[in-house]
Amino acid sequence: MTRYRLVLWDVDGTLVHCGGAGRRSLERALREECRAPQGDLSALRLDGRTDRSIIRLGMALLGGSFSDEACDRVLARYLEALPEELAGPEFRVLPGAVEALRALRAGGVAYGLCTGNVAEGARFKLRRGELEAYFEWGPGAVAGFAGDGEVRTRLVEAALRRAGARLGRIDPAEVVVVGDTPLDVEAAHGAGCAALGVATGRHGAGDLAASGADHVVESLSAPAALLLLAG
Repeated sequence: MTRYRLVLWDVDGTLVHCGGAGRRSLERALREECRAPQGDLSALRLDGRTDRSIIRLGMALLGGSFSDEACDRVLARYLEALPEELAGPEFRVLPGAVEALRALRAGGVAYGLCTGNVAEGARFKLRRGELEAYFEWGPGAVAGFAGDGEVRTRLVEAALRRAGARLGRIDPAEVVVVGDTPLDVEAAHGAGCAALGVATGRHGAGDLAASGADHVVESLSAPAALLLLAG
């Protein structure tokens, strides 16, 4: 069994299920920015994408004009709406997530976040599931967030740079990215890392295997997941 030196975690669909809270918050923010309360956002796809790329697509669907300043305004509105939306009963921590994080912490395995969320959005979601304390935050934390780029591979690369600054040189082949979408797999491989596909989001195990994931589990509660991540 391969032992990895660093584990990088996706959030939505991997550690937590937010019951559509992120989508509702983003749609509200996009409609306010574009002044399009009735605009059609049915084609907007969130899973596996970065917040900034989602906003770019959403503004195009609503006839808005994307700019960094407009994107920042949408993100600010989104973060204002998100805590209220997360309070709903549909939110849940996904099976095996707590056990996996506990095992990594107990085993001294390095880990961090690699998520398409902006940092504050990821923090709100993990706080709602009482998972925030498992991760470090701030400039020196091992993490990749939406602010590091719209293309998801850039987020993995950013996390690797920060990990190198903390842990010394890390070979990407010693790193596994844990996520629930083919885009997570693509981003991991784009940065030279392995990918563990977890079928707790919209994509089943077959889809994740077909996308080239190096390892696939139905959920983090599978014994193979703990064995792979924490040994």
